[in-house]
Amino acid sequence: MRAALVGVDFGKGDFAASLDELSLLAKSAGAVPVTTITCKRSSPDAALFVGSGKATEIADAVADDELELVIFNHALSPAQQRNLERHMKVRVLDRTSLILDIFAQRAQSHVGKVQVELAQLQHLATRLIRGWTHLERQKGGIGLRGPGETQLETDRRLLGERVKALRAKLDKLQQQHATQRRARGKGQVFSVSLVGYTNAGKSTLFNTMCKARVYAADQLFATLDTTSRRVYLGEAGNVVLSDTVGFIRELPHQLVAAFRATLEETIHADLLLHVVDAASPNRMEQIEQVNSVLKEIGADQIPQILVWNKIDAAGLEPAVERDEYDKIRRVFVSAQTGSGVDLLRSAIAEHAKPKKADDPDIPDNQMSVLDV
Repeated sequence: MRAALVGVDFGKGDFAASLDELSLLAKSAGAVPVTTITCKRSSPDAALFVGSGKATEIADAVADDELELVIFNHALSPAQQRNLERHMKVRVLDRTSLILDIFAQRAQSHVGKVQVELAQLQHLATRLIRGWTHLERQKGGIGLRGPGETQLETDRRLLGERVKALRAKLDKLQQQHATQRRARGKGQVFSVSLVGYTNAGKSTLFNTMCKARVYAADQLFATLDTTSRRVYLGEAGNVVLSDTVGFIRELPHQLVAAFRATLEETIHADLLLHVVDAASPNRMEQIEQVNSVLKEIGADQIPQILVWNKIDAAGLEPAVERDEYDKIRRVFVSAQTGSGVDLLRSAIAEHAKPKKADDPDIPDNQMSVLDV
Protein backbone atom coordinates (compact mmCIF):
# COMPACT_ATOMS: atom_id res chain seq x y z
CA MET A 1 0.00 0.00 0.00
CA ARG A 2 1.56 3.28 -1.19
CA ALA A 3 1.70 5.87 1.56
CA ALA A 4 2.66 9.44 2.38
CA LEU A 5 4.40 10.08 5.69
CA VAL A 6 3.67 13.33 7.52
CA GLY A 7 5.73 14.83 10.33
CA VAL A 8 5.33 18.11 12.19
CA ASP A 9 8.36 19.62 13.90
CA PHE A 10 7.25 21.19 17.17
CA GLY A 11 10.86 21.86 18.19
CA LYS A 12 11.03 18.95 20.63
CA GLY A 13 13.30 15.88 20.49
CA ASP A 14 15.18 14.53 17.49
CA PHE A 15 12.75 15.21 14.64
CA ALA A 16 14.82 13.47 11.93
CA ALA A 17 15.24 10.31 14.03
CA SER A 18 11.51 10.24 14.74
CA LEU A 19 10.74 10.43 11.00
CA ASP A 20 13.22 7.63 10.26
CA GLU A 21 11.44 5.54 12.87
CA LEU A 22 8.05 6.31 11.30
CA SER A 23 9.38 5.05 7.96
CA LEU A 24 10.52 1.80 9.61
CA LEU A 25 7.15 1.43 11.33
CA ALA A 26 5.33 1.96 8.02
CA LYS A 27 7.50 -0.65 6.28
CA SER A 28 7.01 -3.07 9.18
CA ALA A 29 3.25 -2.70 8.72
CA GLY A 30 3.55 -3.51 5.01
CA ALA A 31 3.22 0.03 3.62
CA VAL A 32 5.48 1.50 0.94
CA PRO A 33 6.48 5.07 1.86
CA VAL A 34 6.50 7.10 -1.38
CA THR A 35 6.86 10.65 -0.09
CA THR A 36 7.53 12.41 3.21
CA ILE A 37 5.94 15.78 3.92
CA THR A 38 7.08 17.93 6.83
CA CYS A 39 6.31 21.31 8.35
CA LYS A 40 6.99 23.35 11.46
CA ARG A 41 4.36 24.53 13.89
CA SER A 42 4.28 25.84 17.44
CA SER A 43 1.12 23.83 18.18
CA PRO A 44 -1.30 21.51 16.31
CA ASP A 45 -4.23 22.95 14.37
CA ALA A 46 -7.45 22.02 16.17
CA ALA A 47 -9.28 20.91 13.02
CA LEU A 48 -6.64 19.52 10.64
CA PHE A 49 -3.53 19.22 12.87
CA VAL A 50 -1.28 20.63 10.10
CA GLY A 51 -3.50 23.53 9.06
CA SER A 52 -5.61 23.92 5.91
CA GLY A 53 -2.76 24.97 3.59
CA LYS A 54 -0.51 22.01 4.44
CA ALA A 55 -3.52 19.65 4.38
CA THR A 56 -4.23 20.76 0.80
CA GLU A 57 -0.56 20.23 -0.12
CA ILE A 58 -0.75 16.67 1.25
CA ALA A 59 -4.04 16.06 -0.60
CA ASP A 60 -2.42 17.20 -3.87
CA ALA A 61 0.54 14.85 -3.31
CA VAL A 62 -1.88 11.99 -2.64
CA ALA A 63 -3.71 12.67 -5.89
CA ASP A 64 -0.54 13.20 -7.97
CA ASP A 65 1.20 10.04 -6.73
CA GLU A 66 -2.00 7.96 -6.53
CA LEU A 67 -1.40 7.17 -2.86
CA GLU A 68 -3.74 5.03 -0.78
CA LEU A 69 -2.74 6.02 2.73
CA VAL A 70 -1.47 8.97 4.77
CA ILE A 71 0.42 8.23 8.01
CA PHE A 72 0.98 10.93 10.62
CA ASN A 73 3.90 10.71 13.01
CA HIS A 74 1.68 11.93 15.84
CA ALA A 75 -1.45 11.07 17.79
CA LEU A 76 -4.52 12.56 16.11
CA SER A 77 -7.79 13.31 17.81
CA PRO A 78 -10.86 11.54 16.37
CA ALA A 79 -12.11 14.84 14.90
CA GLN A 80 -8.74 15.62 13.29
CA GLN A 81 -8.52 12.15 11.75
CA ARG A 82 -12.07 12.42 10.39
CA ASN A 83 -11.49 15.91 8.96
CA LEU A 84 -8.22 14.88 7.32
CA GLU A 85 -9.82 11.83 5.67
CA ARG A 86 -12.59 14.01 4.25
CA HIS A 87 -10.03 16.53 3.00
CA MET A 88 -7.66 13.99 1.42
CA LYS A 89 -10.17 11.37 0.26
CA VAL A 90 -7.96 8.51 1.52
CA ARG A 91 -7.48 6.66 4.78
CA VAL A 92 -5.48 8.51 7.44
CA LEU A 93 -3.60 6.74 10.24
CA ASP A 94 -1.87 8.24 13.24
CA ARG A 95 1.18 6.78 14.98
CA THR A 96 -0.90 4.92 17.57
CA SER A 97 -3.10 3.24 14.94
CA LEU A 98 -0.01 2.24 12.95
CA ILE A 99 1.64 0.57 15.96
CA LEU A 100 -1.62 -1.20 16.82
CA ASP A 101 -1.82 -2.52 13.26
CA ILE A 102 1.73 -3.94 13.49
CA PHE A 103 0.90 -5.58 16.81
CA ALA A 104 -2.24 -7.12 15.29
CA GLN A 105 -0.15 -8.63 12.47
CA ARG A 106 2.59 -10.01 14.73
CA ALA A 107 0.77 -11.42 17.77
CA GLN A 108 0.96 -15.22 17.72
CA SER A 109 0.04 -16.53 21.16
CA HIS A 110 -3.49 -16.55 22.56
CA VAL A 111 -2.66 -13.98 25.23
CA GLY A 112 -0.90 -11.75 22.68
CA LYS A 113 -3.94 -11.73 20.40
CA VAL A 114 -6.27 -10.97 23.31
CA GLN A 115 -4.08 -8.07 24.41
CA VAL A 116 -3.88 -6.59 20.90
CA GLU A 117 -7.63 -6.83 20.38
CA LEU A 118 -8.26 -5.15 23.71
CA ALA A 119 -5.91 -2.28 22.84
CA GLN A 120 -7.50 -1.89 19.40
CA LEU A 121 -11.03 -1.77 20.81
CA GLN A 122 -10.06 0.77 23.45
CA HIS A 123 -8.56 2.93 20.71
CA LEU A 124 -11.61 2.44 18.48
CA ALA A 125 -13.96 3.44 21.31
CA THR A 126 -12.63 7.00 21.09
CA ARG A 127 -13.30 7.10 17.37
CA LEU A 128 -16.94 6.06 17.18
CA ILE A 129 -18.75 9.00 15.58
CA ARG A 130 -22.24 9.85 14.55
CA GLY A 131 -21.72 8.70 11.01
CA TRP A 132 -24.82 6.54 10.95
CA THR A 133 -27.57 9.09 10.21
CA HIS A 134 -29.20 6.78 7.67
CA LEU A 135 -29.64 4.19 10.43
CA GLU A 136 -30.84 6.50 13.21
CA ARG A 137 -33.70 5.25 15.37
CA GLN A 138 -33.73 1.74 14.02
CA LYS A 139 -36.38 -0.69 15.05
CA GLY A 140 -35.45 -3.40 17.51
CA GLY A 141 -33.14 -6.14 16.24
CA ILE A 142 -32.93 -9.65 17.66
CA GLY A 143 -30.02 -9.76 20.05
CA LEU A 144 -28.63 -6.48 18.78
CA ARG A 145 -30.70 -3.34 19.31
CA GLY A 146 -33.37 -2.24 21.68
CA PRO A 147 -36.32 -0.19 20.40
CA GLY A 148 -35.23 3.29 19.43
CA GLU A 149 -31.52 2.63 19.96
CA THR A 150 -29.22 4.29 17.42
CA GLN A 151 -26.54 2.39 15.54
CA LEU A 152 -23.89 4.44 17.34
CA GLU A 153 -25.28 3.48 20.76
CA THR A 154 -25.43 -0.16 19.69
CA ASP A 155 -21.80 -0.09 18.56
CA ARG A 156 -20.72 1.46 21.84
CA ARG A 157 -22.64 -1.10 23.88
CA LEU A 158 -21.35 -4.10 21.91
CA LEU A 159 -17.82 -2.73 22.00
CA GLY A 160 -18.07 -2.21 25.77
CA GLU A 161 -19.28 -5.79 26.27
CA ARG A 162 -16.38 -7.15 24.19
CA VAL A 163 -13.84 -5.06 26.14
CA LYS A 164 -15.28 -6.38 29.40
CA ALA A 165 -15.00 -9.99 28.17
CA LEU A 166 -11.39 -9.48 27.00
CA ARG A 167 -10.40 -7.96 30.35
CA ALA A 168 -11.88 -10.98 32.12
CA LYS A 169 -9.82 -13.26 29.85
CA LEU A 170 -6.64 -11.33 30.58
CA ASP A 171 -7.29 -11.48 34.33
CA LYS A 172 -7.60 -15.26 34.10
CA LEU A 173 -4.39 -15.53 32.04
CA GLN A 174 -2.53 -13.32 34.52
CA GLN A 175 -3.58 -15.64 37.34
CA GLN A 176 -2.25 -18.63 35.38
CA HIS A 177 1.07 -16.85 34.80
CA ALA A 178 1.29 -15.94 38.48
CA THR A 179 0.90 -19.65 39.32
CA GLN A 180 3.74 -20.51 36.90
CA ARG A 181 5.98 -17.88 38.49
CA ARG A 182 5.24 -19.16 42.01
CA ALA A 183 6.18 -22.66 40.88
CA ARG A 184 9.46 -21.39 39.51
CA GLY A 185 9.98 -19.35 42.68
CA LYS A 186 9.64 -22.44 44.87
CA GLY A 187 12.52 -23.97 42.96
CA GLN A 188 14.50 -20.75 43.52
CA VAL A 189 15.06 -20.27 39.81
CA PHE A 190 16.91 -17.07 38.93
CA SER A 191 14.84 -15.17 36.36
CA VAL A 192 16.37 -12.90 33.70
CA SER A 193 14.41 -10.76 31.22
CA LEU A 194 15.70 -9.16 28.04
CA VAL A 195 14.33 -5.65 27.63
CA GLY A 196 15.21 -2.84 25.27
CA TYR A 197 14.21 -0.62 22.41
CA THR A 198 12.56 -2.34 19.49
CA ASN A 199 15.05 -3.75 16.94
CA ALA A 200 17.95 -3.57 19.41
CA GLY A 201 18.68 -7.26 18.80
CA LYS A 202 17.02 -8.89 21.83
CA SER A 203 15.68 -11.93 19.96
CA THR A 204 18.98 -12.52 18.16
CA LEU A 205 20.78 -12.39 21.52
CA PHE A 206 18.17 -14.72 23.02
CA ASN A 207 18.69 -17.23 20.19
CA THR A 208 22.47 -17.05 20.56
CA MET A 209 22.41 -17.60 24.31
CA CYS A 210 19.76 -20.34 24.29
CA LYS A 211 20.52 -21.98 20.93
CA ALA A 212 16.88 -21.29 20.16
CA ARG A 213 14.98 -20.37 17.00
CA VAL A 214 12.78 -17.52 18.11
CA TYR A 215 11.75 -15.31 15.19
CA ALA A 216 14.24 -12.46 14.74
CA ALA A 217 14.24 -9.91 11.94
CA ASP A 218 15.56 -6.45 11.12
CA GLN A 219 12.20 -4.82 11.67
CA LEU A 220 10.31 -3.10 14.45
CA PHE A 221 8.29 -5.26 16.85
CA ALA A 222 9.45 -8.59 15.43
CA THR A 223 8.76 -10.05 18.90
CA LEU A 224 5.44 -9.55 20.68
CA ASP A 225 4.98 -12.76 22.65
CA THR A 226 7.25 -13.46 25.60
CA THR A 227 9.20 -16.71 25.30
CA SER A 228 11.32 -18.25 28.09
CA ARG A 229 14.07 -20.86 28.01
CA ARG A 230 16.29 -22.53 30.56
CA VAL A 231 19.99 -21.62 30.28
CA TYR A 232 22.73 -23.50 32.14
CA LEU A 233 25.49 -21.25 33.52
CA GLY A 234 27.98 -23.63 35.08
CA GLU A 235 28.42 -23.07 38.83
CA ALA A 236 25.43 -20.72 38.90
CA GLY A 237 23.23 -23.57 37.66
CA ASN A 238 20.08 -22.98 35.63
CA VAL A 239 18.45 -19.60 35.01
CA VAL A 240 15.28 -18.77 33.08
CA LEU A 241 15.88 -16.25 30.29
CA SER A 242 12.85 -14.44 28.80
CA ASP A 243 12.61 -12.52 25.52
CA THR A 244 10.06 -9.68 25.67
CA VAL A 245 8.38 -7.10 23.43
CA GLY A 246 10.51 -4.09 22.50
CA PHE A 247 9.71 -0.54 23.55
CA ILE A 248 9.51 2.56 21.41
CA ARG A 249 9.17 6.32 21.85
CA GLU A 250 5.59 7.46 22.42
CA LEU A 251 4.44 3.88 22.98
CA PRO A 252 0.63 4.17 23.20
CA HIS A 253 -0.49 4.07 26.82
CA GLN A 254 -3.27 1.60 26.09
CA LEU A 255 -0.67 -0.81 24.67
CA VAL A 256 1.39 -0.63 27.86
CA ALA A 257 -1.77 -1.21 29.88
CA ALA A 258 -3.05 -4.05 27.70
CA PHE A 259 0.34 -5.78 27.53
CA ARG A 260 0.78 -6.00 31.29
CA ALA A 261 0.18 -9.77 31.12
CA THR A 262 3.15 -10.11 28.74
CA LEU A 263 5.25 -7.61 30.69
CA GLU A 264 4.64 -9.47 33.97
CA GLU A 265 7.78 -11.52 33.23
CA THR A 266 9.74 -8.27 33.24
CA ILE A 267 8.15 -6.98 36.44
CA HIS A 268 8.96 -10.17 38.36
CA ALA A 269 12.47 -10.79 36.99
CA ASP A 270 15.52 -10.96 39.26
CA LEU A 271 17.70 -9.25 36.65
CA LEU A 272 17.06 -7.17 33.52
CA LEU A 273 19.39 -7.28 30.54
CA HIS A 274 18.77 -3.89 28.92
CA VAL A 275 19.83 -4.49 25.31
CA VAL A 276 21.06 -1.36 23.50
CA ASP A 277 21.87 -0.90 19.82
CA ALA A 278 25.45 0.36 20.22
CA ALA A 279 25.53 1.40 16.56
CA SER A 280 22.50 3.69 16.85
CA PRO A 281 23.24 7.43 17.09
CA ASN A 282 20.08 7.73 19.22
CA ARG A 283 21.05 5.04 21.73
CA MET A 284 21.02 7.36 24.78
CA GLU A 285 17.52 8.61 23.98
CA GLN A 286 16.39 5.02 23.43
CA ILE A 287 17.80 4.02 26.83
CA GLU A 288 15.76 6.83 28.41
CA GLN A 289 12.60 5.70 26.58
CA VAL A 290 13.00 2.12 27.82
CA ASN A 291 13.67 3.22 31.39
CA SER A 292 10.57 5.42 31.23
CA VAL A 293 8.37 2.44 30.29
CA LEU A 294 10.06 0.26 32.93
CA LYS A 295 9.13 2.88 35.51
CA GLU A 296 5.55 2.97 34.22
CA ILE A 297 5.13 -0.79 34.69
CA GLY A 298 6.89 -0.82 38.08
CA ALA A 299 10.11 -2.54 36.97
CA ASP A 300 12.53 0.36 37.48
CA GLN A 301 13.92 -0.99 40.78
CA ILE A 302 15.04 -4.35 39.35
CA PRO A 303 18.84 -4.78 38.98
CA GLN A 304 19.88 -4.00 35.41
CA ILE A 305 22.88 -4.66 33.18
CA LEU A 306 23.26 -2.57 30.03
CA VAL A 307 24.12 -4.88 27.14
CA TRP A 308 25.66 -2.89 24.32
CA ASN A 309 24.82 -5.04 21.30
CA LYS A 310 25.96 -4.80 17.65
CA ILE A 311 29.52 -3.88 18.61
CA ASP A 312 30.67 -5.27 15.25
CA ALA A 313 28.70 -2.48 13.53
CA ALA A 314 29.83 0.11 16.07
CA GLY A 315 33.53 -0.75 15.83
CA LEU A 316 33.81 -1.72 19.51
CA GLU A 317 35.47 -4.66 21.23
CA PRO A 318 33.96 -7.22 23.66
CA ALA A 319 34.37 -5.96 27.23
CA VAL A 320 32.87 -5.75 30.71
CA GLU A 321 32.57 -2.40 32.46
CA ARG A 322 32.15 -2.16 36.25
CA ASP A 323 31.10 0.71 38.52
CA GLU A 324 32.89 2.06 41.59
CA TYR A 325 31.35 -0.72 43.71
CA ASP A 326 32.78 -3.40 41.38
CA LYS A 327 29.31 -4.28 40.11
CA ILE A 328 28.92 -5.02 36.43
CA ARG A 329 27.43 -1.99 34.68
CA ARG A 330 27.82 -2.73 30.98
CA VAL A 331 28.74 -5.68 28.77
CA PHE A 332 29.72 -5.18 25.12
CA VAL A 333 28.61 -7.97 22.78
CA SER A 334 27.58 -8.87 19.25
CA ALA A 335 24.58 -11.18 19.25
CA GLN A 336 25.04 -11.72 15.51
CA THR A 337 28.63 -13.01 15.70
CA GLY A 338 28.56 -14.29 19.29
CA SER A 339 31.47 -12.06 20.27
CA GLY A 340 31.37 -11.19 23.98
CA VAL A 341 28.41 -13.46 24.75
CA ASP A 342 30.62 -15.56 27.03
CA LEU A 343 31.29 -12.38 29.04
CA LEU A 344 27.55 -11.78 29.31
CA ARG A 345 26.93 -15.34 30.51
CA SER A 346 29.57 -14.83 33.20
CA ALA A 347 27.97 -11.53 34.19
CA ILE A 348 24.56 -13.22 34.62
CA ALA A 349 26.18 -16.05 36.58
CA GLU A 350 27.78 -13.51 38.90
CA HIS A 351 24.34 -12.06 39.69
CA ALA A 352 22.71 -15.49 39.97
CA LYS A 353 25.23 -17.13 42.32
CA PRO A 354 23.54 -16.08 45.60
CA LYS A 355 20.46 -18.08 44.56
CA LYS A 356 20.20 -21.78 43.79
CA ALA A 357 19.08 -22.26 40.25
CA ASP A 358 17.57 -25.75 40.15
CA ASP A 359 14.43 -25.75 38.09
CA PRO A 360 12.12 -28.73 38.73
CA ASP A 361 9.59 -27.41 36.24
CA ILE A 362 11.91 -27.40 33.25
CA PRO A 363 13.49 -30.80 32.54
CA ASP A 364 17.27 -30.82 32.02
CA ASN A 365 16.99 -32.81 28.82
CA GLN A 366 14.98 -30.26 26.85
CA MET A 367 14.56 -26.56 26.14
CA SER A 368 10.98 -25.84 27.18
CA VAL A 369 9.10 -22.85 25.86
CA LEU A 370 6.93 -20.92 28.28
CA ASP A 371 4.66 -18.74 26.16
CA VAL A 372 3.06 -16.00 28.17
